[in-house]
Amino acid sequence: MNTAPGTPSKERRHAYWRANLRLMAALLTIWFAVSYGCGILFVDELDAIRFGGFGLGFWFAQQGSIYVFVVLIFVYVWQMNRLDRRYGVNE
Repeated sequence: MNTAPGTPSKERRHAYWRANLRLMAALLTIWFAVSYGCGILFVDELDAIRFGGFGLGFWFAQQGSIYVFVVLIFVYVWQMNRLDRRYGVNE
């Protein structure tokens, strides 16, 4: 098989993919903890804290997890750009 010059080796491609999967797993774990934990499991404890006139647990269930998800998208893009540069697959 002919590969283009500068194409990463099979080992580097696997390492890149493993790093990508680790990053996605970490970010999805954070998102799960915020949306499920703060919005469902700890809602009663968090409701003792007021935020914008509403309980913090209610706020996380309604809007906070969405905001966290959007922030995680930006973190993912930033981290993937770093991974691309590290493994030589950036544009």
